[in-house]
Amino acid sequence: MSELGNILRKARLDQKISLDDLQEVTKIRKRYLEAIEEGNYKVLPGSFYVRAFIKSYAEAVGMDPTEVLNMYQTTNPSPVTEQPVVETIRTKRKSVRNTEKMSRWASSVMFICFILLIFGIVYYYTYKNAKGTPAEDKPSQTQSPKITDSTNPGGTKLNSATEATYAATPTPIPATPVPTPTPTPAVQVKYSSNEKGVDNYTVTGSDKLNVQLKIIGSQCWIQVNALKADNSKEMLKQKLYSNGDTDTFEIDGSAYLSVGAASALELTVNGTVIPVGDTPNPKKVQLNLQKS
Repeated sequence: MSELGNILRKARLDQKISLDDLQEVTKIRKRYLEAIEEGNYKVLPGSFYVRAFIKSYAEAVGMDPTEVLNMYQTTNPSPVTEQPVVETIRTKRKSVRNTEKMSRWASSVMFICFILLIFGIVYYYTYKNAKGTPAEDKPSQTQSPKITDSTNPGGTKLNSATEATYAATPTPIPATPVPTPTPTPAVQVKYSSNEKGVDNYTVTGSDKLNVQLKIIGSQCWIQVNALKADNSKEMLKQKLYSNGDTDTFEIDGSAYLSVGAASALELTVNGTVIPVGDTPNPKKVQLNLQKS
């Protein structure tokens, strides 16, 4: 067994990922995964596929694919000369095409429903504001006559008892104005850029990230990391989720997600659904929290 194979196998066992799970996530045949761990690269169908398979293996177990490929290049400077023969897991083409077609159809229906919902909300509030609410009649305020002397409004001089009653009437104190509270800024989640294959999103208007995962495909391997101030990663969880599974994370700062199959995940961040992808390919997403 090669040194690189030992490192990859140890990383897989530390993550408690079996070869069957790794085969499901990477779509690489199990015997090729075993050949990579044993350093028997002649079994693999050519040098191009060797590098591609090693990169997918490293990403699936949470390692840096660039460092792993550099290690492979150092220990194996000469490319494998066998003719590439592509051998993938046998699946029925008709079933794969039907699955992809249904996935695209479901995504389109969800998008159309979302647009109709937005238009419905806008129409409701626009109609309500245009109709207006009739103003209520305000009761007229009668100002009390100002007492300047001991004479009533008719000119008759007040007696001592009436004069004492007027004198005992308290002067109204003006009400203290109540300050208007400052409105809290709304939470916004916006796409910013794609750098080195990583989709970056900026989150504002919140002091925390609320990340919700929902599996809508058959299976999906996901790793969730918290980003520290020095941009290093702290792994919070990694798991091979099944269809219907959900999970929620409260993170004080930014976060980094590695997803094995993008089309199998519905990702919601602070109430906003983020489009991860409509194909069963690996995906990386970075959520940059900008606290106010």
